[in-house]
Amino acid sequence: MIFQRFPSRARPGRRARTRPLAGLLAASLLLALTPFAGPVPAANAAPALISQGKPATASSTENGGTPASAAVDGDNGTRWSSAFSDPQWLQVDLGASATISQVVLRWEAAYGRAFQIQVSENASTWTNVYSTTTATGGNQTLTVSGTGRYVRMYGTARATGYGYSLWEFQVIGEFGGGGPGPGDPVEPTDPRNPNLGPNTFVFDPSTPTSTIQSRLNTIFTQQETAQFAPNRYAVLFKPGNYTADVNLGFFTQVAGLGFSPDDVNLNGHVRAEAFWMGGNATQNFWRSAENLSVTLPAGVTVERWAVSQAAPYRRMHLRGAQNQIQLWNGGDGWSSGGLMADTKIDGTVVSGSQQQWFSRNSEFGQWNGSVWNMVFTGVTGAPPPNFPNPSHTVVGQTPVVREKPFLYVDGTGEYRVFVPAIRNNTQGTSWYGKTPAGSSISLSQFYVVRPGATAATINAALAQGKNLLFTPGLYRINETIRVTRPDTVVLGLGLATLEPQNGITAMTVADVDGVKVAGIMFEAGTTNSSVLMEVGPTGSSASHAANPTSLHDVFFRIGGAVAGKATTSLRINSHNVIGDHMWLWRADHGNSGTYGWNINTADTGLVVNGNNVTMYGLFVEHYQKTEVIWNGNGGRTYFFQNEKPYDPPNQAAFMNGATRGYPAYKVADSVTSHEAWGLGSYCYFNVNPAVVNERSFEVPVTSGVRFHNMVTVSLGGVGTINRIINNTGGTANTANQVQYLTNFP
Repeated sequence: MIFQRFPSRARPGRRARTRPLAGLLAASLLLALTPFAGPVPAANAAPALISQGKPATASSTENGGTPASAAVDGDNGTRWSSAFSDPQWLQVDLGASATISQVVLRWEAAYGRAFQIQVSENASTWTNVYSTTTATGGNQTLTVSGTGRYVRMYGTARATGYGYSLWEFQVIGEFGGGGPGPGDPVEPTDPRNPNLGPNTFVFDPSTPTSTIQSRLNTIFTQQETAQFAPNRYAVLFKPGNYTADVNLGFFTQVAGLGFSPDDVNLNGHVRAEAFWMGGNATQNFWRSAENLSVTLPAGVTVERWAVSQAAPYRRMHLRGAQNQIQLWNGGDGWSSGGLMADTKIDGTVVSGSQQQWFSRNSEFGQWNGSVWNMVFTGVTGAPPPNFPNPSHTVVGQTPVVREKPFLYVDGTGEYRVFVPAIRNNTQGTSWYGKTPAGSSISLSQFYVVRPGATAATINAALAQGKNLLFTPGLYRINETIRVTRPDTVVLGLGLATLEPQNGITAMTVADVDGVKVAGIMFEAGTTNSSVLMEVGPTGSSASHAANPTSLHDVFFRIGGAVAGKATTSLRINSHNVIGDHMWLWRADHGNSGTYGWNINTADTGLVVNGNNVTMYGLFVEHYQKTEVIWNGNGGRTYFFQNEKPYDPPNQAAFMNGATRGYPAYKVADSVTSHEAWGLGSYCYFNVNPAVVNERSFEVPVTSGVRFHNMVTVSLGGVGTINRIINNTGGTANTANQVQYLTNFP
């Protein structure tokens, strides 16, 4: 078999990361689209959250860790607290006079029993719009009526011996004329001729082949090794036939603009290779191929998609039953993790030295190969289930999923975004031989975000009921992007990247139905953020089973490009959320001075507090404490890939109380139902190989918590994972580098 050239005992795998780097839509289809293809009515301007991220001041602060700004940062994990005396106040400057209709107070345990809500135009003369002497704390939503630029909580009697302490102080209202408030105007979008930014290139069949190839070559030359550079690119093809060789470098997306992948056919290649690293593809991250069909040149039968994390091959069609797609660079290297979803491969998928891979809702002629952790859900043509040799975890149907929204051009030339519907208990693609279920939104209902846009304008667009289309770029934002409307779509092109400044949360999603966030990367800033993204506020309780929020190709990076810091990357408080391919990564390499044990600090990648949350293709790596913490019931994970941090300087620095190290994935003791399939956790303690991680998975022992098909690996025998799950499973170390366990309990 092909793997005889790559025995696992000799595979150094991921160690290289630590080395320095020297047809138009058919008429019948249009008819099928008619019920949902109409334009979405524009939302009327309405009261919205207008205080978040605005300047806040206070009469006092308890200490440097509880500033006034923490009450308006959109983060329910940070707070303002005052000195232990009366009176005390907290005020926010809205930037312009506004009509105030509600004030929301999220009190910490130290709350105000007696206080007033006051408004002012000048921050000196105040008018009461609410007053109480019998408040009971908790979360208070107060209906008020008043106008002012400044709003404050003026506390006159504390309920405890401590000060006044607010997790959040939120002002709901609208600015004069019902507009979005101060900031740049929200530019309307022409759906037939949208401005998709300077780094998006759109081709149609009339574009000369030489022009297309020249642009592709230029982008690849710039991006081949540019994994920590700021440039981002998207190359989009309108329906039709093309001849092109698409070789994808870092931060480049290639996508078709047809309603079906078969509406755009590239005669040539859509490939990812690793010759820049001597064939080693373990750093081939951050690129994507989507919504295209590919016909290989005559006489060529091999396509290469040699990638590791954050490089989806999604909604693709590789034509020709005689062809194969290789998931590694061939005979000269390794690769380490990737995704195929909603994809049809007429021929064979050959995994080669690919160490782990996740395939979902796809159709393969056949599959050939296995190393440590190959997982399939809802895939026709998947290999027979077997574990561990070969390591094939096969789940016949995908229980609940929504495919990623995508941009397309309809038969009239209008740009639209298709939002696939929720599907239950499915196998195979959503599109081949069928019309996808879902809804279509005109691009006129999107604010097209381009480099230079301010967070204030982005939030103003959201407040107007707009969806967001982020064009390729790096967006350094100084206030939280807050998604509050049900069914909002936030779609990124070219791996558009949000970098929060001053320690804010980059994005929050309210506890509402059906929000879709897709194709966005979150890059931690140099000031520590408590959390980079939060879905649902603390205490979220609504069921979203019929219309869940979903996250598609959402990636997080702590360090590597800048010395980023974030305590937690993603916190999910809402119920029923679907994660569809996510990589949460604390950098183990990068630009000089951007990574190291005390530089790019990050405790935890993912915290799940919501119930019935489902993850497909979850990659979480190198965090310094417990990397995934799952507190909600009913959780499910299909494929989990993890690496422990490479860089603990010694065992004392990597201790969880009296326990050596931290689990990669912990299910809380209070959880009674949780299930996971196909999980891998690896160590490579290259700074100090004597470091031991006690266990990779830690779960309560109860009949409702079940784990299937686990593997732990000591990469190259550098470091030790003592047990696989709880106190069960063999020791992965120099002597026995790979350990497997089929079921627990």
